[in-house]
Amino acid sequence: MSNRTFTMIKPDAMKNGHAGAILDRIIKEGFRIVALKQTKLSAEKAGEFYAVHKERPFYGELVSFMSSGIIIAAILEKENAVASFRKLIGATNPAQAEEGTIRKLFATSLGENAVHGSDSDENAAIEGSFFFSGLEQF
Repeated sequence: MSNRTFTMIKPDAMKNGHAGAILDRIIKEGFRIVALKQTKLSAEKAGEFYAVHKERPFYGELVSFMSSGIIIAAILEKENAVASFRKLIGATNPAQAEEGTIRKLFATSLGENAVHGSDSDENAAIEGSFFFSGLEQF
């Protein structure tokens, strides 16, 4: 089990001014930020990142949304990081997310759900390496 996970603060949360509150919440929950950057994904890069969903009906909409604005990408560290972060962000659909979770507080819809969180240790490593070189991870 890894003690690192990957997250992105998505374009909707950035546009709505929630990045600071989300980062504050992450830190207050005991996560250490190992790497952090603000960037904008091209449609090509968003498509690469979400290639696992290429055959799903929502893929085109997801790529379009994720390339529509600025994001913050981060690698986080904490014991049992993936499971702890998934609990903190809540269900993908904010209507089904538990009270107090990041998605319940800041997401606007199933498609615009404020944050991405890795779903496994393996994907956390892959996703973190997509955005950060070894020299950028502390």
